[in-house]
Amino acid sequence: MSRPRNVAILIFDDVELLDFCGPLEVFSVTGRQDDITPFNVYTVAEKLDPITTRNQLSVNPQYTIHDCPQPDILLVPGGQGTRREMNNPTLVNWIKDCSQKTQLILSVCTGALLLAKAGLLEGLTATTHHSAIELLKEIAPNINIQTDKRFVDNGRIILSAGISAGIDMSLYVVAKLLGKEQALKTARYMEYNWRIPSPLGGEG
Repeated sequence: MSRPRNVAILIFDDVELLDFCGPLEVFSVTGRQDDITPFNVYTVAEKLDPITTRNQLSVNPQYTIHDCPQPDILLVPGGQGTRREMNNPTLVNWIKDCSQKTQLILSVCTGALLLAKAGLLEGLTATTHHSAIELLKEIAPNINIQTDKRFVDNGRIILSAGISAGIDMSLYVVAKLLGKEQALKTARYMEYNWRIPSPLGGEG
């Protein structure tokens, strides 16, 4: 891909702060030491109104779901707001529509609930925050839930466990797309102690 990949990060009221800020940092700083910009990262919400995160931080989305650039990668974070948004047909249908055109769909924490509501997890392996395992089973009974994994890779759809696990997943995606060395450079820049997952040749 000659142009930077568009990474759309969905945000909504009561989104968990680190769920989206961790991946946003990973994708935003990747390539910085090599003076390249492999990812165009932006936030998107249903409306342009400021959203209030789980810990009362006000965030201004850059785009709405109606005018954002077509994502190559869509990241859906979690937080208490997912319990409301999973019953929001406008947002759920947008996620479903995006899934038909994106290269990758990522979820962090209870973002998995939104993917499940969009019908994207049928027959797949999934994970989420440990407190939402039973709810995810209720919404999507025909999935294989892994409770002992930081993240699971289904090919196009990759899901992480709770909150900080989104950083590990995002570094894994960087390695998957750009190579392990680029992911290691990103982790070093962030001073993040990344344990390289076994599919990439590190520890399991």
